[in-house]
Amino acid sequence: MKQAEITQLSTAELQEKLGETKKNYADLKLAHAISPLENPIQLRTVRRNVARLATELTKREVQ
Repeated sequence: MKQAEITQLSTAELQEKLGETKKNYADLKLAHAISPLENPIQLRTVRRNVARLATELTKREVQ
């Protein structure tokens, strides 16, 4: 998910996406611990998406 897409979401949508993305990241980590993922770069991508979403939420709270 790109930063431009994230900024267009409402705060409620951001919180929902953040929850979904965190769950997806936890599932990927568990799957990778059991057997290696076909594409381990997915972990980095999803982790960065979590950070982008969390940063945007924090930015909105500060304003």
